[in-house]
Amino acid sequence: MARPTPAAFDKKKTVAENRRARFDYYIDETYEAGICLTGTEVKSLRFGEGSIAESYAEVQGGEVWLVNSNVPEFSHGNRYNHEPKRPRKLLLHEREIAKMTGAVERKGMTLVPLSIYFNGRGRAKVELALAKGKNAADKRATMKERDWKRDQQRILREYK
Repeated sequence: MARPTPAAFDKKKTVAENRRARFDYYIDETYEAGICLTGTEVKSLRFGEGSIAESYAEVQGGEVWLVNSNVPEFSHGNRYNHEPKRPRKLLLHEREIAKMTGAVERKGMTLVPLSIYFNGRGRAKVELALAKGKNAADKRATMKERDWKRDQQRILREYK
């Protein structure tokens, strides 16, 4: 009997999305990771603020860290407000971390965050992908394919 396909992640409210990642990388596998946040960071994310456009993840000492993600300071925060660009620890199983470490070291893959969202239980999660970078020719091919699909849809609409 075949293994059942895993269910899609339960995204209730997407806060930040890295739309450029799917253009710049071939996405191999995706993981759902928890993220360690302080109180004001959670409040800031709940207001829909935050960016992961220039961020990446790295494995250090058996832990995965989200680097260069921007969660702006909470507007009503006081002296206990957080630092906007601090590295944030991602929560994954050891088996998943070992798999990521092997792929990054041996295959030259990159850990790219695709989105930050709140799941059905109200927990902040990061959709993390193991990805391989595209070169310029691959990016041009992707653009050509996307334009052709858009033209196909336009042509089909005209004939209906």
